[in-house]
Amino acid sequence: MSGHSLDSNQPHLVVGVISDTHGFFEPAILDYFKGASHILHAGDVGEMSILRMLEQLAPVTAVRGNCDAFEVLPCPELAVIELGGRKFLIYHEVDPSGENDEIFEQRLRAESPDVVVFGHTHRRCERWIGRTLYLNPGYAGRKRGQQPRSIALLRLKPDGIETEFVDLD
Repeated sequence: MSGHSLDSNQPHLVVGVISDTHGFFEPAILDYFKGASHILHAGDVGEMSILRMLEQLAPVTAVRGNCDAFEVLPCPELAVIELGGRKFLIYHEVDPSGENDEIFEQRLRAESPDVVVFGHTHRRCERWIGRTLYLNPGYAGRKRGQQPRSIALLRLKPDGIETEFVDLD
């Protein structure tokens, strides 16, 4: 577990975060996301069946990734949602320390989100920039190379956000 560790006795909302499934669904995800209030998928979903499986557990907000065709996955390119009093901006390709495309930059300025959820790199990232958490859960698709597969759980508490990465390998 990593992140801003808080008293686990406080009431909290759990958000499941996943990205880069590329048409593959790891059955263990159903157990890890059980009890989540909402699930965010940061793109490169691959097939609608992935979202349908996740929707059996909780409402899902998903965006398209660079490998998702709109005809196959009719999801928006960018989504903004409020959960547990926190504003989330979900967009597939984000570089927390670099330059991003104008679509993302404009919405980032306009929305001032508490959390930016992204994917694309297949690498976990948990980075605070100012008061905004940038979170990439890693990738949950088929095992490729040495990069570990993972998802994330966010616990939204009254006094902060706790992040837990869950290994799928």
